[in-house]
Amino acid sequence: MVMNFDAICSKLKNENYKITPQREIIIHILLNNEDKHLSAEEIYDMAKKINPDVGMTTIYRTLDLLVELGVLQKLEFGDGRTRYELNNEDMHHHHHLICLKCGEVQEFEQDLLEALEEKILEKKDFLIVDHKLKFYGICRKCR
Repeated sequence: MVMNFDAICSKLKNENYKITPQREIIIHILLNNEDKHLSAEEIYDMAKKINPDVGMTTIYRTLDLLVELGVLQKLEFGDGRTRYELNNEDMHHHHHLICLKCGEVQEFEQDLLEALEEKILEKKDFLIVDHKLKFYGICRKCR
């Protein structure tokens, strides 16, 4: 399923959650920044510019709810901050390239592990349903 505003709202409604103005703001921020890996603090800063009454607790609760509903994935890049990414089921599996100097996170969308996954299934009768791969290094700007 492609994650868009209506699809996310439908998931919330199907689980009997209300579409509050604060949730709408958070959803729009996530959708408008889907190429980024935002932290709760970054989402909070953006939300406060739209509605100064949005609280940090609301941000955390909404992010936790969206993770629970499968809308978001929680990501850890070793910098002590949890980041979030839309869980777009139609998107090809991707990996993350993390710069150790500036912390920039880039996506790498080639899945070169398919042959390895097939070999594991063949040799170990183990069906891999997911994997997460992070590469740490130095980006072009920092070299």
